Amino acid sequence: MSGEDLNPAAVALPVEDVHGDGRWMSQHTRFKQECKDAEPDVLFVGDSMVQLMQQYEIWRELFSPLHALSFGIGGDTTCNVLWRLQNGELENIRPKVVVLWVGTNNYEHTAEQVARGILAIAQLLTSRLPKAKIIVLGLLPRGEHPNRLREKNAAVNGFLHSWLPRLGQAQFLDVSREFVQSDGTISSHDMFDFLHLTSAGYHNVAKPLCDLLLQILEETPEERRASLV
Repeated sequence: MSGEDLNPAAVALPVEDVHGDGRWMSQHTRFKQECKDAEPDVLFVGDSMVQLMQQYEIWRELFSPLHALSFGIGGDTTCNVLWRLQNGELENIRPKVVVLWVGTNNYEHTAEQVARGILAIAQLLTSRLPKAKIIVLGLLPRGEHPNRLREKNAAVNGFLHSWLPRLGQAQFLDVSREFVQSDGTISSHDMFDFLHLTSAGYHNVAKPLCDLLLQILEETPEERRASLV
């Protein structure tokens, strides 16, 4: 693979409307409208892990006060998020921080392809929002017991840990170790279906993420510019 143009996980694609109800495009259209009305300091972008966070009290406690906007759609892959961002979901907004959380739904792609797809999104964000910091959340383990998708997600995180520092604006936050117990299992207390998070599971993610967001948001403009050099 000689570049992102050959990577299927970095090809911008809308979701095919196989059910015929237009739900995905309707959500995208709503997000574009929110860009016209809102002035977020923090933008969350991703799949159901982002989407469902809004349903829990932790969103109202920690993230709403930071003037956060959430553009999460369940089932999205890196391709879908890339398409959304290229087609209006960054118009008219200038967030100080973007939180990107996507990749666990890229079943057809290898770990390296997924990581490069995430990197392509981060590169787009830094290009469109040159003054913003990017926080990329690591993929979480999944399944009650050890399995190949867990291994793949861990491999994606390994690539991201190595590659993201090259962007300068991007930081990698990996909290995956918080979810695997000593016997290798994941508890339904943290993931109700061993993929999506409960309130307790989101707390494991939200606390370190909020700490990092506050650290970035409290930087002076001079400190922020210096950190981007």
